[in-house]
This record gives sequence, structure tokens and C-alpha cells, in this order.
Amino acid sequence: MTTTVVRSPLLVLDCDQHVMDERFPIGPPGPDRQVVPETASRVRIMRRIATARLRFHGLEALIDPAQLVVSELVANAMIHSGAAEVQVVMFTREGCLNIVVIDGMPGEATLTPPGVTSESGRGLYLVQAVTAEYGGDWGTSDAGAQTWCRFPVISLSEQPQ
Repeated sequence: MTTTVVRSPLLVLDCDQHVMDERFPIGPPGPDRQVVPETASRVRIMRRIATARLRFHGLEALIDPAQLVVSELVANAMIHSGAAEVQVVMFTREGCLNIVVIDGMPGEATLTPPGVTSESGRGLYLVQAVTAEYGGDWGTSDAGAQTWCRFPVISLSEQPQ
């Protein structure tokens, strides 16, 4: 039996906020689409920057899911896009924390079942699971050049008295 937990929306300031906007170059993948170590270290760096920016904006409750989403979407862009640059943007708007990873290369991010013995291929399933757990959603836009995720938050004016 599987139990699904849907978390309540989290509290955020009563305004839209720019949280993060970082761009970084990525090198071409090596043989068998392996990401070179210098490029792979960017995933950790983006995760740390996202954590710091969420803390700065009072969104500590979203650090864990945001770290997972940033890690998986940045790694996906590095491995599958063929882009020379990746951009990570986070902002609050219309009651949601939005995380957008832009690689500028068209192509839909789709859930493809990995092989039973595959060591990779589960990242988008993790993104889907964590966004559902937090009551959010995810998808692609701009012909797949952007992959996004959003988590609901509530404003101070919407909080029950």
C-alpha cells in the first residue's frame, strides 16, 4: 500500500520576489554522454547557491525540494541538451516558488522508464514525485528549452486569522 502525503502551502512574504538568476557555461559531454568533472561540479554549486538564496528570502521550508529539483534539472540539461550554457532562475509569483532551468535547446523533457538495471534515468520521476508531494507541478516550455517546477506558498494576507 502506498501513502501519499500532500503538504500544506508554505508561508512567504506578501509580494513577488526575485530569488536567484545564475548562468554558467558547460563543456561538451565526454564519451557515452558522460559529464566532465568540472561541469558536474556545477550541480553542487547551483544547489548551494539555491539554498543560500532561499534562506535569504525566508523560504527555508522549501530548501529540500528545491535542492532536489535544481540538481535533477541542471544535470538533465547538462547531459541531454547539448547546450553551451545553463541558466537557473528562481522567483516567487502568484503564490508559488518557481524554479526554471533554461538550456535554450528545444526538446521536451519526458518521463521515460529506465531499464531495471540502469544507473540513471530517474531524475524526472524524482522531480514529479517531490512536486506532487508539495502540491506543485512541473513541465517544459519554449519548445522544451525551459524546464520548470513550482511549489505553492501562501501570502500573509491569505493566512487564516
